Amino acid sequence: MELQELIALVKETKTFVENRVRAGHIRTKGCADYVTQVDTDIQSFLARELGRRFPDIQFLGEEEGLHEMSGDTYWILDPIDGTTNLIHDYQHSVVSLALYEKGETALGIIYDPFREDVYCAQRGKGSFLNGMPIHVSDAEALRETIITVGTSPYDRELADENFKRIRRVFDSAQDIRRTGTAAMDLAYVACGRTGGFFEPRLSPWDFAAGQLLVKEAGGQVTDFAGEPLGFSSRSSVVASNGKVHEELRGLL
Repeated sequence: MELQELIALVKETKTFVENRVRAGHIRTKGCADYVTQVDTDIQSFLARELGRRFPDIQFLGEEEGLHEMSGDTYWILDPIDGTTNLIHDYQHSVVSLALYEKGETALGIIYDPFREDVYCAQRGKGSFLNGMPIHVSDAEALRETIITVGTSPYDRELADENFKRIRRVFDSAQDIRRTGTAAMDLAYVACGRTGGFFEPRLSPWDFAAGQLLVKEAGGQVTDFAGEPLGFSSRSSVVASNGKVHEELRGLL
């Protein structure tokens, strides 16, 4: 399947996102961790369609949870990144799909159905927004840019430490933002709207597509210790335009 066919498939999920009745069918998985019928509808739809087109490629979706994958090539899906936003009709939620292949993300698509924006990247081929090339910002220091932050609402025991990090970054940057969707935050770093993003304890479906977008747009993504992200467990993620990476990471 060509990239444009994959994008067209992902864009078919808009009809699910627009269903406010299904968005009101909510199940609680944990502290501030919810799943709506929209999440499960999108995951079922894409799992079925991708399985039909690519029967040899495995599938890892958020609503199944983390588990051991037997092969080295599989799809990684977050059917709705920003579920709490969706519940409240706070229109910052995206669909995030990545293809993980032999230890790396080979392809990433992030679809914002509210703005009809499609961010996509293929390894070695650059990053694009609605078909146009994108690049990270040229800010040389945190004082020249804004930083998006995540509050790790599922892990409230991290709040004191994390809000200290946020305060340190706030004191060094022009300002901070909080969207409630890590995938969108990474896409915004990739297209230069922000200079960086960080959040502790993200799952692979939160960052798989977005980290490729940032890298292919000329940026940098690591964990808080400066190491590459792992895809078999949760990671504390910091992304940037590259130029401010060590300054930002040093505050975490």
